[in-house]
This record gives sequence, C-alpha cells and structure tokens, in this order.
Amino acid sequence: MAVVPSRNTRTRLVFPDLISACPFPLRINPNCKLASQESKQWLFAGCRLSKKKRGAFHGLKGGLLTAMCYPLAEYDQLRVCCDYINYLFHLDNICDEMDDRKTVSTQSEVIGALRDPHGFRPSSAVGRLTQCFWRRMTATGSVGAQRRFIETFDLFFRAVTQQAKDRASGNIPDLESYIAMRRDTSGCKPCWALIEYANNLDLPDCVMEHPSVLGLGEAANDLVTWSNDIFSFNVEQANGDTHNMIVVVQNEMNLELQEAVDYVGDLCFRCIDRFETLREALPSWGPEIDAQLQVYIDGLADWMIGNLVWSFETERYFGKNGRRVRRDLSVRLLPVASRPPGNPTLIVSRAAAECFITITIEVVLSEEAACITIA
Repeated sequence: MAVVPSRNTRTRLVFPDLISACPFPLRINPNCKLASQESKQWLFAGCRLSKKKRGAFHGLKGGLLTAMCYPLAEYDQLRVCCDYINYLFHLDNICDEMDDRKTVSTQSEVIGALRDPHGFRPSSAVGRLTQCFWRRMTATGSVGAQRRFIETFDLFFRAVTQQAKDRASGNIPDLESYIAMRRDTSGCKPCWALIEYANNLDLPDCVMEHPSVLGLGEAANDLVTWSNDIFSFNVEQANGDTHNMIVVVQNEMNLELQEAVDYVGDLCFRCIDRFETLREALPSWGPEIDAQLQVYIDGLADWMIGNLVWSFETERYFGKNGRRVRRDLSVRLLPVASRPPGNPTLIVSRAAAECFITITIEVVLSEEAACITIA
C-alpha cells in the first residue's frame, strides 16, 4: 500500500432528481408536531444521550419522517411509529460503534423483549425502550403484523452483524451481496409491518407473502435504501464508511465517483417503474382484502416519496443546507476525517480511492493538496 499525493479533480457531487420522478402525493399526518415532541422526550428519558447527540436528534426530524410515512394513523399509533423511528435511528447510531459480538448481544436483548414483552427483564436502555414501544404496538396490532415485525427485525440484526464484520476487516462486498444485505440493514421491513399496525390492517399471510406484494415491498425498500446511499454518501465517505452502494459500485465496476452516483440513481428510477408495474398487475382477493391491500400499498408509496422529501429536511445529511441542496441537486465533497487510533485501514481499488479523499490543512497557491490511499 502506498500513499500517493494527488490533486482532487472531483469537488462536487450531482444528484439525480428523484423527487420529480416519484409520482406519489406527499401526505403529512396532522399530529406531527405533538408526536415529534413527545417521542423525543420519550427517547431522552429512556437513554443517556450527550448534549451533542440530543441536538442531533432535534435536527434529525424523525417525527416529520414518521408523519410523512404514516399520514393516516391516529395519534396513539403515530406515537408508537414515531417512537420506533427515533429508536431505530438511535439503534443505527450505536450499532455503527459496535463490533459483531456486541451487535449479537444487543440483538439478544431486543429480540428477547419482542418475543416476551411482559416476562422478559431487559438489562439495557435499548431493551427497555424496545419493551415499551412493543407493549403498546401489541395492544392493537394484528398477529400477522407482529410476527412480520419480529421476523424482519431479527433479519436486521443479522445483517448489521455482517456489516460490523465487513467494517472491521475493511471488506467491500460485491454488489449482489450488498443489495441482499442492505435490504435488511435499512430497517425498512419492520417499518412495512408498522404500515399494517398504523392503519389497523389485518391482511392474511397468503396475501402478504404473494410474490407481487413482496415485490412491491422490495421495490419500496430499494428506493428508500439506495436513495439514502446517494444522499448520505458525502457524510459517510468523510467518515471512511464503505457500507454504501456507491462505494460498492465503484469498487466492482471501476467507475469514477460521479459515474457511480449516476448508476445508483438510474437504479432508483427503475425502482419507481418496478413498483408501478407490480401494482398494476396485482391479482384480486375480493373487495374487503383488496381495499385493505390498497391502504398498505399506499403506505409503501408514502414511504417512497416521504423519505425522499425528508432527506432534504433533516440535518442528518446536509446540515441546515438541505433545501438548497434539493434545489441545486449538488453538494461539495467533504474532506475525510482522521481515523481514530486502532481503526483498520481500508484498502480500496484505484477507482474507489476517489471516495476517500483527505484534504490537508496546508493550502498551496489557494489549491487544496490531497492524499489518496491507493491499494
């Protein structure tokens, strides 16, 4: 491995206009403000967060995302969904700091609380938070929705454990493996079960397991997840995180950075087309079930457009510049932060090395000097 000084020729990323391409109406639950405030208070009371992390949660605007994705939910159900979304972001943050053994331990705590919400005795804040929102969900959620939530949340932890192993080894998976893993690390699948809960649906397994219905959920998951990889890439590359489709595509296809962004953007456009095609070809299960299924599918569409719009409202990816970035569809690349001692050095291909640009403090003739680590 060599450290070769190089000039950074790519200074900006250009994003695809996914919002304009997404044909679904944006709907917002009128209980957004109150649910957001009370949900943050619930999270802060349930776990110890530093002042900085609390500030980040205010900027996250998880309540807004929830209100966009569950626009028809009554207040109590919206609160449960909001609590889960805030909890999921908190869980995602702490899992990013865990190795695979700690991830497995957290999985045991969370799944234990889900499988036995009244008898299980959690030993951590995450376990207690899990037990709290889950008890409220099981009060009105259908048996099928509860089972799908637990099964898919278990898949989330298995995938996050693999992600932790890849992070520790510096491994960049191939695209096919990444897509399969990302569909679970996204945490979207449990959110689809919450669509059933939030709208008081009781859909039979034969409907929810039909290939067309599963395909609709997969198309929605892919759009939410892959667009997130585009919008979060700048922050993640600055932190040296390789769990991102853009990095995977660069590494596998030997693409330049903007080419990789464009490639992933094209996949996102295809997700919208795939969703529409599957929806038009759905079979009928009779008037009552068809009506419930339409609510569920509309809920998937709410997630697709809601997540896209929220990505520019939250401060998680673009700070306070989200609306300007949405207008310009362009952002300046951030410099890579220094790695803490003991973190593994990532080894990447020459094309992927463009992702990991470290802008040095020294400025020569008003030009930024850069160092790129190349395998």
